Amino acid sequence: MIPENDWNQILNHLGEERDKYFNAVSPPVIQSSNFMFPNLQAFRKAIEDELENTIYTRGTNPTVNILRKKIAALEDTEDALILSSGSAAIAASVIANVQLGDHIVCVQSPYSWTFTLLTKFLPRFGVNSTFVDGRDLNAIDAAITKDTKILYLESPTTFYFDLQDLEACAKIAKKHNIKTIIDNSYASPYFQNPSKFGIDIIVHSGTKYLNGHSDVVAGIICGSKEDIKNIFNIEYMTLGAIISPHDANLITRGLRTLPLRMQRSNDSAQKIVNYLSAHPKIERVVYPFHNTFEQLSLARRQMRGAGGLFSFYLKTDSQSKAELFFHSLKRFLLAVSWGGHESLVMPMVAFYDVKGRPKPDAPINMVRMYIGLEDPEWLIEDLSQALDKI
Repeated sequence: MIPENDWNQILNHLGEERDKYFNAVSPPVIQSSNFMFPNLQAFRKAIEDELENTIYTRGTNPTVNILRKKIAALEDTEDALILSSGSAAIAASVIANVQLGDHIVCVQSPYSWTFTLLTKFLPRFGVNSTFVDGRDLNAIDAAITKDTKILYLESPTTFYFDLQDLEACAKIAKKHNIKTIIDNSYASPYFQNPSKFGIDIIVHSGTKYLNGHSDVVAGIICGSKEDIKNIFNIEYMTLGAIISPHDANLITRGLRTLPLRMQRSNDSAQKIVNYLSAHPKIERVVYPFHNTFEQLSLARRQMRGAGGLFSFYLKTDSQSKAELFFHSLKRFLLAVSWGGHESLVMPMVAFYDVKGRPKPDAPINMVRMYIGLEDPEWLIEDLSQALDKI
């Protein structure tokens, strides 16, 4: 883990050259789309390397660059890119590393838009994927072919919370000379640093913990200077999925409280998971740091905590009872995503009987819950009265 003093340095000082912007304590929003040069020589020098020089905000921007430096330092990588959404970050990272005829090995049950990218979008361009149980290292190794270019990981996954052994996966990938990409949105860099285990490229939904205030949609890519430059030169610049300077500034603001928010959410979730796991109307709880979690030893080996997201199963197969439970909750918001102040509930029963969508694989009694920054006892009171009704 990054020492506390280093966290302070990164979150409050790194990249913030206050003497260049009137000694303002908070970094400014440089909203300009365009940047001028004093002479032709300076202009030519900037054109040679647009990743390191501000010419036009579709490339780089001073406000966004402050955030880039902080995120790269938090993930202990050489560089980072900030994009307009997590799905944009995932797509750019993957597309940059494949071409016609290539193959991807991906863990089963990834984020839904990752699944769509790999099963609907890329096959149109001759890139196919195989999905494997990421808990099974032999299955991962066996799925790799001579055409495989990427091993795509998501640890933990954000519904079933399956972990992959990151160090072992990195070794398998290096043996086959393929890239590893991981979605680290669940743990954030506060609780997990995949680069420490040899993972090449790390992506995040910056919408969640990194921003932390439910008011920005963003994506992050972290990696070596070589990988970041390759993605920047083609996918980033061509597809144009950039973040606005204002939104980048909001994430920089959010990062200042990341350790406080992550620890609060983690500690509160532990209390609520313990309450639910002992409740007679709960079948089971799935949380990487609970003593019933099948991969607990691996979670403790490569993560420092698990944050506020977990799943549980009501002890019923009745759709009406599952719906009654959700309708009875008063202090949780019915919403997707996670990472903000607000505690959220996302019931699988909501995805049943939706016109135009197939029935989900997840059972009707499954609930995904995010614990935010409210008093955990206050939330437990709400869970208790809702569970009493079923």
